[in-house]
Amino acid sequence: MKKISVVLVFVMMLSFTTAVFAGPAIDKIVKRGELIIGTSGDYPPFTAKSKDGKLMGLDIDLGMLIAEVMQVKAKIVQMPFAELLPALQSGKIDMIISAMTIVPKRNLKVAFVGPYFISGQSVMTTKMMAMSVENLNDINKPDFTLAVPGGTTSEMTAKNSVPKAQIKVAKDMNEAVKMLLDGKVKAVMSDTAACAVETIRNKEKKIVSTPPLTYEPIGIAIAENDPLFYNFLSNFMSGMKGSGDLDMLTNKWFKDPSWIKDLP
Repeated sequence: MKKISVVLVFVMMLSFTTAVFAGPAIDKIVKRGELIIGTSGDYPPFTAKSKDGKLMGLDIDLGMLIAEVMQVKAKIVQMPFAELLPALQSGKIDMIISAMTIVPKRNLKVAFVGPYFISGQSVMTTKMMAMSVENLNDINKPDFTLAVPGGTTSEMTAKNSVPKAQIKVAKDMNEAVKMLLDGKVKAVMSDTAACAVETIRNKEKKIVSTPPLTYEPIGIAIAENDPLFYNFLSNFMSGMKGSGDLDMLTNKWFKDPSWIKDLP
């Protein structure tokens, strides 16, 4: 596998200075020799468990790279999403990489580095239909039939943002996709990650998903007590973006279907 170029650059920098490791969070991580990362493990392609019980995904790859740059081991801890912020605030974990959206309520409690991915609500439909959908106004029409998984942010967004459309509430994502494949609706609205997974699973059916039609930035959460750790991670992410390595990781998990076979 091609070595991530930004990792090599950072490792070379660290070999010339130890000044970067001077702050409460970084000192603790380096002395321990381990970076403890919290993730939910249930949100592919960001974070998921494979058939053999191993964690995988974009978030897992990103966490492993950060640990490698810091020259420590990565310890990935899986826990329910709702427990991640309390675990970070109590010091049980050093960071959260778990498709966590940067919102003011969370940002008042912890610091966020990023975003490393822009998510939101996407529309999954035929390739021809997708070409005519650039924003929510394009589907806010009385003759547009739209399926959404019930009880989700997608249902709320659809009812609030495209009230003129014919919204059909499915019991879950599987039923919503079946409605699309059976021709009962023109499209499905769900979050970008869920749409990406379903388009890969149904590649032979020639359905595609649009880019995010709403704005939901996803970042890395860390405790607010170490400006140097924040600066270190910010520079790391700038390097990943500038070198194209972040795009490479994103394409690996959002466009390459090879990992789907490893899901349970």
